[in-house]
Amino acid sequence: MLSSGVNEFLRANYQEEKRMIIAIPTPGQDLSARVDTRFGRAVGFVIYNTKDSSWHYMTNCLDELALEGAGVQAARNLLKKNIDILITGHCGPKAFKIFTEAGILIYSNVSGSIKEALERHSSGELTSLTSADVEEHWS
Repeated sequence: MLSSGVNEFLRANYQEEKRMIIAIPTPGQDLSARVDTRFGRAVGFVIYNTKDSSWHYMTNCLDELALEGAGVQAARNLLKKNIDILITGHCGPKAFKIFTEAGILIYSNVSGSIKEALERHSSGELTSLTSADVEEHWS
């Protein structure tokens, strides 16, 4: 069940047909790929526009190579893409703080394909995070 504030945000954006940009971490490069359980160390992200159903793939420049700060760097890179929503498997405390301070809604504990996650989002089945759901340096 979504909180009333989240429902109002989604309703306002969909009713006015505003675009919402959704970022989803994934090891694949299309909508049939699975949602990655990791955020900062995901191979890349699908960036999806709800207004016209367009999407593109963005490589996570840090990938598995970063020893620390992968979530922070990935969050900063996604903010440059003007995202409104993050749908992910998990989100750590530093990335959570960056996103919430920027007003980005985060949905976590999401599994399955990106297409399935987007369908669950549009039907209101996802629950937004109110705090990080994993500890720092979780992988």
